[in-house]
Amino acid sequence: MRAVARVVAVADRHGRTVLRELRGESPLLLRQAAAEQGVPTVYVVGGAAGPLAGDDLRLSVEVGPGAAVRMRTVAASVALPGRPGAVSRMRVDAVVHDGGTLHWLPEQLVAAAGCDHVAGSRVTLAEGARLLWREELVCGRYGEPAGDVVVATSVDHAGRPLLRQSLAVGPAAPGWAGPAVLGGATATGSLLVV
Repeated sequence: MRAVARVVAVADRHGRTVLRELRGESPLLLRQAAAEQGVPTVYVVGGAAGPLAGDDLRLSVEVGPGAAVRMRTVAASVALPGRPGAVSRMRVDAVVHDGGTLHWLPEQLVAAAGCDHVAGSRVTLAEGARLLWREELVCGRYGEPAGDVVVATSVDHAGRPLLRQSLAVGPAAPGWAGPAVLGGATATGSLLVV
């Protein structure tokens, strides 16, 4: 399955954030919820199971000058096996302009046994942009081993690299559960505040 979703938030002439574009395709359905402290909240609602091996999902978020948006998901994403040899992909591209604010607060990504998934995020921040970016990964469902997942995050600030981070877990990533990586933990998370 291939799906594309897009969110564009801009500030109106009164300084309030308006969602100029809110478009999605199953399984990347987008729903606007009530604003929290004046900031619109957009939920990514899974319109189908997955991601399944072979899925190619893309979400783009643009936050204009002076605008703010909070992105969430309604539930964890469970990367599942599918066609043998097929990889599922979820790509997030976010651009935050000067004076804009993005809070990226999804629920966990769960690497179910047998999955082969790549989650890539690229964030471009202008000089005066603000960002709260959370990523959490659970290595397998209860009582099962982790599938193969690569989570890669790239953040640029004012035209310069700020963060390059990548984590691979599962049978194809030797040593991932060892002391140099997760040390036997079955979940990991990161929080970036700019």
